[in-house]
Amino acid sequence: MKDKMHANIELDPTQILVMGFASVILIGTILLNLPIASQDGRSIGFINALFTATSAVCVTGLVVVDTGTYWTTFGKTVILILIQVGALGFMTMATMFFILLGKRISLRERLVMQEALNQNSLAGIVRFTKYIILGTFIIEGLGAFFLSFRFIPEYGLSKGIAYSIFHAISAFGNAGFDLIGEGRGLTPYVEDPIVNFTIWFLVIIGGIGFSVIVDIINQKRLRRLSLHTKMVLLITGTLLITGFLLFLILEWSNPKTLGELSIGGKFLAGFFQSMTTRTAGFNTIDLSQMTIASQFLTIVLMYIGGSPASTAGGIKTATLGVIVFTVISVIRGREDTELFNRRISRDIVNRAITVAIIGITLIIVVAMVLSITETGFTFMEILFETTSAFGTVGLSLGITSELTVFGRIVIIFMMFAGRVGPLTIAFALATRQRKHKGMIKYPEGKILVG
Repeated sequence: MKDKMHANIELDPTQILVMGFASVILIGTILLNLPIASQDGRSIGFINALFTATSAVCVTGLVVVDTGTYWTTFGKTVILILIQVGALGFMTMATMFFILLGKRISLRERLVMQEALNQNSLAGIVRFTKYIILGTFIIEGLGAFFLSFRFIPEYGLSKGIAYSIFHAISAFGNAGFDLIGEGRGLTPYVEDPIVNFTIWFLVIIGGIGFSVIVDIINQKRLRRLSLHTKMVLLITGTLLITGFLLFLILEWSNPKTLGELSIGGKFLAGFFQSMTTRTAGFNTIDLSQMTIASQFLTIVLMYIGGSPASTAGGIKTATLGVIVFTVISVIRGREDTELFNRRISRDIVNRAITVAIIGITLIIVVAMVLSITETGFTFMEILFETTSAFGTVGLSLGITSELTVFGRIVIIFMMFAGRVGPLTIAFALATRQRKHKGMIKYPEGKILVG
């Protein structure tokens, strides 16, 4: 009888992931709601604490209060820890502690790690996790080292080191939290090459995915790279260059964004904007002053996001790549989706289309709801905020702190859905009957399309 009850309450790996992220968010909410976390010694309130904790764990960067001036050292430390846990994933952090304590990692824990890291096989999953942990600390350490050349002279030794570490972790985690204060973001450093190049490096490396990084290190030659790695590098490079050129064209003469900058500053800011829309969340220009075309371009890039098994959100570059090459294959009259002399299975194509449709559906529904409940904002501001939350980007046109309680709760849901993944949530909530799919096949029917 007990075995049957245990089987009934046994959770799938996807369900464990959802509950794990929710648990970390709840702990962070409790800590940030303590009076010791705020400068004025008063509780920020449960909803605002929940919003901040969700934004940190989901590595989004949307905030209802200014991170640099509102929180105490304790509050900032809690946010930093939440960012690190959210970026690596709670199972990766748990694995690190298991390894340090010498605890054996069970098969069930390995299955959860496989789901969390979006891997196809259990083989070498623990070793892969070790690479992730070690690589993360090395990359964040390098980032903090280079940022210290700017922050230590400006803020002093101890504060400069703290700022360097915080922004390095936030950048590699694609979190977008900053401590500059007064809601300025990184605008004071719009033409600073040290800050720009360091943040670029951290965000791009964090956004391409751990699988890609390990594959590049192991293979070293382009022709030996996996199909996934080639796809991610192709789509990531294309989006970065395309976004960079379009932002330059659209904002070159805009006096409120790039117009007053030097030639070099325009190129730095243009590429930064193209890079940051890939779920990074930092900004070196005032986004609310961009042209409508640039704001819409930002929405499109935020929806796409980063790459699978990375710290980024969105539908992912690989998802876009599969859909694009499927369209190309259909136009060319090919039966299968093909690229780099390889065929992509129909199951992967279906998964990509499902992720894209769930994502756009969430954005449409939530944007419609917020357009009804959040009066006083333009639809562009609402759509921008909604997409930013789903893509765990953190960019905003300045309306986050003005949202109603209901609006903040909705955005909290979107950040959580964007980080955990729309498909993961769908699987976690689905019944176990899905295991029996394919047992019955109906006669084929014809539908006119187009």
